Amino acid sequence: MSDTPAPKKQKKPSLTEMRRAARSFALQALYQWEMSGNAVADIELQFRMDNDMSGTDLSLFNELLHGVPANVAELDRAYEPFLDRALDDLDPIERAVLRIGSFELINRIVVPYKVVINESVDLAKIFGATESHKYVNGILDKLAARVRMTEINANRGK
Repeated sequence: MSDTPAPKKQKKPSLTEMRRAARSFALQALYQWEMSGNAVADIELQFRMDNDMSGTDLSLFNELLHGVPANVAELDRAYEPFLDRALDDLDPIERAVLRIGSFELINRIVVPYKVVINESVDLAKIFGATESHKYVNGILDKLAARVRMTEINANRGK
């Protein structure tokens, strides 16, 4: 008999963790898309080859990576009225986070608006400038008030 302990089984990531990973990878891929101008399909292939995405909600990653560029003009128009500067003056990370958050607020109604905002704020904290998470929070909160009014009112009535 050996004295070496049995290897520990790796814990399967929760759905929340898998979605968080998908948003993180999507943010990085969308940043690369904006900065490089490369085709989304090429960036997706590179991400899938270069990263361990086994703990990632690949469906969400795919939806964000393809959905944001396909709707980028609509998404930018949705949050632009709440900006205090020109869209082109936004940091590329802030812009990518706002696009992901806007996409989810508008197109992924099954995700509670508070979750969308919190996940976007977390992305901004990890990848953005020091105070960008506060800016992202304010913009998405205002957008949520416009596109998720029914949900917000229902939560207030509880």
